[in-house]
Amino acid sequence: MKLTEKEIEIVELLEKNARLPIDTMAKMVSLSVSEVEDIIKKLEEAKVIVQYATIVDWRKVDGHEGVTAMIDVKVTPKRGVGFDEVAERIYRFPEVKSVYLMSGAYDLSVVIEGRSMSEIAHFVSEKLSTLDSVISTTTHFILKKYKHDGTVFEQGDQDRRIVVAP
Repeated sequence: MKLTEKEIEIVELLEKNARLPIDTMAKMVSLSVSEVEDIIKKLEEAKVIVQYATIVDWRKVDGHEGVTAMIDVKVTPKRGVGFDEVAERIYRFPEVKSVYLMSGAYDLSVVIEGRSMSEIAHFVSEKLSTLDSVISTTTHFILKKYKHDGTVFEQGDQDRRIVVAP
């Protein structure tokens, strides 16, 4: 779908702040409120705008810290469907937040969230690695999130450690 300059401006504004009031957006792109509303509706119907999401810093919510892991997955693609079939089987698991087809040493990158490292280990050993097409996995646990989807996470005093070399 080819977008106009104004449509691209609106998408970029929404991508930065989906809660931006439509009247403010209309002023920013020099269109009327109804024109902006029509453009947004059109982009939602065309699935250019897929979803509006919120970025949450779960470290600030007691009892909800959780664990996030990025898993490198090597797979054997299936004839006629390539990587799509195994990717679909993987993204249907509720623990899975993202799946990407990659170039390089592995085929898929899978991002999952769990309550603990052992919960993620259980997912990898009992669900992911048992899939027919999966050859191997490498799991990387995220220790600290500095920036996510363009948003810089606030660093508390305990996170600001200055190391001075002797």
